[in-house]
Amino acid sequence: MKYKKIKENKEFLIINKPSGLIVHRAGHIKEESLADQLLKKYPKLEKVGEDPSRPGIVHRLDKLVSGLMVIPKTQESFNNLKKQFQERQITKVYTALVYGRIEADEGEIDFPIKRSSQGNKMAAIPKTVKKETNPDGRQAVTEFEVIKKFINYTLLKVKIKTGRTHQIRVHLFAFGHSIVGDDLYSAKKTREKNKKLGLDRIFLAATKLGFKDLDGVYQEFEIGLPEELEEVLGRVK
Repeated sequence: MKYKKIKENKEFLIINKPSGLIVHRAGHIKEESLADQLLKKYPKLEKVGEDPSRPGIVHRLDKLVSGLMVIPKTQESFNNLKKQFQERQITKVYTALVYGRIEADEGEIDFPIKRSSQGNKMAAIPKTVKKETNPDGRQAVTEFEVIKKFINYTLLKVKIKTGRTHQIRVHLFAFGHSIVGDDLYSAKKTREKNKKLGLDRIFLAATKLGFKDLDGVYQEFEIGLPEELEEVLGRVK
């Protein structure tokens, strides 16, 4: 599977990452990554970034999540984008389909997030738990707006103010509305529903991305849902 180029200039590259493609390798992973594909096309990216294993990578999307990413083509652009990510000035909007009907038209989830004892998962800490008993919890804020309400599902527009690992997935799970197709953050009954839907990915896509370029000009990009997610939308009730 290959990424799709949306826009390119001397400063940055905007791409649409498909589900199933990892952004960069880590540990013992040997499968081809987005970083590998980018290096073949843009060898100069080898000198962009802070880690040789992540050339040109300033942010990530989970393997089973698709959508927009910005790839800086120079170190100056990398530093500019990194600063905006750190200062939470980047616009990141996702589209997600969750189980259950959410009655509110909009909302905010602000449970702190920490690494779960299960290792490969994150966990949201309920507000009823005092910080002294969970000092490792990191602030995380997720906003959502309802796009469409079905009988048993809700289509959401999701914005994140922070960029914690698996933030949207763990927040929506803790909120009681797991993302369709997410077997990691879901109950057993939900995983059975995922299997029946036949979706081999998470129904989560980064559909809007905005940032300021080196001249201070705001750049914004937006895409629709991939075909496989549109097909699922046509089947759910």
